[in-house]
Amino acid sequence: MTKTDAAELHLRERNALERPTDLDRKGVSEISSSLCRLLADVFALYVKTKNFHWHMSGQHFRDYHLLLDEHSDQIVAMTGDIAERARKVGGTTIRSIRDIADHQRLKDNDEELVTPGDMLAELCADNQRLTRFLRSAHELCERHHDIATASLIETWIDQAERRTWFLAETARTL
Repeated sequence: MTKTDAAELHLRERNALERPTDLDRKGVSEISSSLCRLLADVFALYVKTKNFHWHMSGQHFRDYHLLLDEHSDQIVAMTGDIAERARKVGGTTIRSIRDIADHQRLKDNDEELVTPGDMLAELCADNQRLTRFLRSAHELCERHHDIATASLIETWIDQAERRTWFLAETARTL
């Protein structure tokens, strides 16, 4: 394959990923990049929530186990909408576990033993951080007049605030 053939193939492949949108290129780039980072953070929060769900122990095991299961279901439900929204606006999204690790801002927790109180506190803090990331993405969408993405983000902010509230109130009993 010649350099010209390779360049034409690359251009055709790139064009195959483009989507019709009324957003300018800068808007597409900034919004899809923001959504990519959000998606990585949401996957990281999902894995951490499931990790703590699986490794929960102690007197309130059942209540905490069920709470974290409910939270993880809500968190993973966001992933498809985030990725599809990035594609709808004309961008791309994460493609691998490595991509998640490269883009996530929320920290993993690989500790062998974490107390239930520390689990709840860490998840509470992570949900608060996610809320801040979501608000920042919302502001970006408003600047570029992307009402649909901003509307989805408003729902996710409400969900993250609710999870934060439940985790904070639950941790208060410890």
